[in-house]
Amino acid sequence: MKILVPIKRVVDYNVKVRPKADESGVDLNNVKMAINPFCEIAVEEAVRLKEAGSATEIIAVTVGATNTQEQLRTALALGADRAILVETDIEVEPLGISKVLKAIVEKESPDLIIMGKQAIDGDNNQTGQMLAALMGYPQATFASELKISDNKAEVIREVDGGLQTISINLPAVVTSDLRLNEPRYASLPNIMKAKQKQLDVINSGDLGVDLNPRISTVKVSPPPEREAGIIVESVDQLVEKLKNEAKVIS
Repeated sequence: MKILVPIKRVVDYNVKVRPKADESGVDLNNVKMAINPFCEIAVEEAVRLKEAGSATEIIAVTVGATNTQEQLRTALALGADRAILVETDIEVEPLGISKVLKAIVEKESPDLIIMGKQAIDGDNNQTGQMLAALMGYPQATFASELKISDNKAEVIREVDGGLQTISINLPAVVTSDLRLNEPRYASLPNIMKAKQKQLDVINSGDLGVDLNPRISTVKVSPPPEREAGIIVESVDQLVEKLKNEAKVIS
């Protein structure tokens, strides 16, 4: 079984994001970048399936600029067998990424696509669903447990009311939730081996996909600072302030 794992390059989750001085976007100068945490979970799950004998090959793929190879090399160090970079300088939106992934899926014919449920920068939670729709594949989103057997995937999903267990036929799209697994750290020997693994670069223009954005960023600014709280001495004082100052009760 071949597994395709789309990943995304994002600002490391430990970094405090700051807007540019002109508020035209996020300041990425000298900022540590990393694999999107949910994508890293997807890579880990693919590696575990391979270690369990359910998969034979793992392909990591991303859409982005040349420097995104850094994150693909990390995915290779974590256990992916080869990687594909669809190179573009355009800030691609979920629909464009889905169309690119569709072209890659048609070329590689994977049995399973595992990807993060959302990226921590755009926070869209759209790409997996769009890809499944474009391919006509069954999908299982927000997966917290995944089992493969008899050309089917049994997935436990995290939903608002609790957990939902579904069974879908392969090929399929699965998006990973936070509790699917805990990603491993890449060892130094594997980091060195990753440098020798195959990484193919494809120009996005060669895929014949329209990547032009439909949305333009008008302004990026930090949220307003919250005012300091106060301590009240009694319930009556609390009620009085909620009624007369905050005006949230009548």
